[in-house]
Parts: sequence; C-alpha cells; structure tokens
Amino acid sequence: MPTPDFVLELRRKIGTDPLPLAGVTAVVFRDDKVLLGRRSDNGALTPVTGIVDPGEEPADAAVRETLEEAGVVCRAERLAWVHQIPRVTYENGDQSDYLDLTFRCVWVSGDPYPADGEMSEVGWYDLDALPDLGTDMRRRIASAIAEDDVARFEGGR
Repeated sequence: MPTPDFVLELRRKIGTDPLPLAGVTAVVFRDDKVLLGRRSDNGALTPVTGIVDPGEEPADAAVRETLEEAGVVCRAERLAWVHQIPRVTYENGDQSDYLDLTFRCVWVSGDPYPADGEMSEVGWYDLDALPDLGTDMRRRIASAIAEDDVARFEGGR
C-alpha cells in the first residue's frame, strides 16, 4: 500500500509513535449492490477505505479514494458513522490511530477494477447475500444502508 507523502514526512519526525489520522470509508451502492474489494495487503474484503489528505474535505476523500482504488465515480450522499478504530501497529512498528468517517455513496459511472493495486479484485455484491466480512466492515455497511438515518457516533457517554 502506498503511504501518503505527508505521513512519511510526519514519520521522519515522530518515528513509530502513535499518529492520529482521519480515514474514510466509501460504502458505494448501485441498486441493491455494494462495491467491495479484496485488499492486496491482507486479503480482506472491504468497502473502499483511505486516508484524508491535509486540507481535503472528508467526503471528497471518499470520492477520490473510490476512483483511485476501484475506477468508479461516485457521489457521497451523507455521513453514516463516525468511530475510532483500535490502534493499528504495522509490521515496521509504526502505530496509527484512525478516526473513521463512513460515507454512504452512490454509483455515478464506471465499471469496477483494481485501479491502483491496493485491491486485487473489485466488484458489486448483492446486499442480501454478502460474503464473509469482518464485524467492523459489516457495521460500516449497515450504517450506510438506511438512506434517511442520521450519522451514528460512538461514545458520547
């Protein structure tokens, strides 16, 4: 997975210490199907995910990541879920704390394909027959399914 240049620059300054980052998940719907891809790094089947660039609007990041990773143009309709992902520690020791912003998106154009190598396969999956997904990814999809729901937030207790 290519690491954004701004993250590499920050890593030169802080080493492997925990780095807080804003991430996005684009749950893209087309009729009764959802766009999923198999990650090249770990083989997990997920919606499109990525890191928000400095100064970038999160909804724009979701749209950009979908085009970059899956070759699909989408439109972000609404924020569906905001949650903190448990700390990730990479093989090289780098630690990251991701605040994930999950967006409900709709397909505009394009046929999915693994555009930049971050995914080994990409395609449309029936919502009523989803393959095996991790609990967190199922929650992201579920939060985006209901068109009129307000965004969900973790915590706030």
